Amino acid sequence: MYDIRTVTGPLSPAAVRGPALAHEHLALDLRRDADRAAVLGAAHADAVTRELAVLHEEYGLALVVELTCRGMGRDVAALARIAKDSGVPVVAATGWYYEPFHPSEVGGADVEELAGTLVREITEGIGPERVLPGVIGEVGSHGDRPSVPEVRTLTAAARAAVATGLSVATHAQLGRGGPAQLALLTAEGLPAHRICVGHQDLLDDPVVHRELAERGAYVAFDTVGKESYQSDTTRLRLLLALLEAGHADRALLSCDVSRHGYLRDEGGQGYGHLFRSFLPRLRAAGVDDDTVDLLTRRNPLRFLTGARTEEVT
Repeated sequence: MYDIRTVTGPLSPAAVRGPALAHEHLALDLRRDADRAAVLGAAHADAVTRELAVLHEEYGLALVVELTCRGMGRDVAALARIAKDSGVPVVAATGWYYEPFHPSEVGGADVEELAGTLVREITEGIGPERVLPGVIGEVGSHGDRPSVPEVRTLTAAARAAVATGLSVATHAQLGRGGPAQLALLTAEGLPAHRICVGHQDLLDDPVVHRELAERGAYVAFDTVGKESYQSDTTRLRLLLALLEAGHADRALLSCDVSRHGYLRDEGGQGYGHLFRSFLPRLRAAGVDDDTVDLLTRRNPLRFLTGARTEEVT
C-alpha cells in the first residue's frame, strides 16, 4: 500500500491509528466583495493549531485532509507549521475549485495544459517549499452539470490522477451534480474507488447517495455542523440510510471549516464538532465502534491510497 503524502513527509497508513478529518481547510482565502469572512489566515493559525492539538489529545485525531487548492488561497508553508506545532499530519491538495473561483490561468488553457500543471505540482512539489500534494481536490462544479470551464478542470484532474496515482475529491456545490462529476471522471479511466464526491450531506436525496456508492465512489458527508446549510438531524438521517443500504465502506465524514467564524475561539463549532456532537448521535442511533472506525479512519486511508477494503485494517 502506498504511503500517504503529508506536508511534513511520507506517512505509512499503518501509523494512522486514530480518526481522520477527510475534508477541512486550515489556511485559505475565498474572500469576495459579498463575503469578507471566508478566510483562515495568519491571524487564525494559532487558533487552528490549538484546536487540532486538543483533538489529537482528546480524540486521537491522526490526520487532516486539507482540500484548499489553486485559487483558494492555499498556503503550504502555513500547513507545514500547523502540522508540526499541533502534532497532526496534514495532507495538502492541488486542483481547481468551481468556476467562480477559477484563477486566470484556467481561462486560456486547454485540458492537456491544465493536467500538466497538476502533474508538475504532484511530481515536483508546491511552491519553493516543494511540498508534495497527497490528493487532487477539492475540484469543483456547480449545478447539475459542470460548466464548460469546469469540464476542463475536472477532466484535467482525472488525467492527472490517472498519471500519478493520486485520488480526487470533488466539490459539488450544495450537493448537486455528483453523478455528472463521477461520470466525467470515470470516463477518463479513473477508478470510482479513487473518487470522493463532496458535500452530499447537503443533498437530501438518498437515492443519489446510493447510486454513487453502488458505482464505487466515496460519498462525503463533509459539512457536519454547518446548520445554516443543513441540519445535523437531516445529515444523520441521510447517513443512516446509506449505512442501512450496506454502504458503510463508501462514506467519509468531516466538518469543512472554511471561515474563521467557525473556529472555537470565535464561538463556532470548530473542527471537533464531528467528535463532540455528531458521532455520539450516530452511536446513540445504534452504530457500533467498528463502523465508526471504518467511517473515520479506514475509509479515508483507503480513499487516499487507492486501497481496497481488505488492505486497510
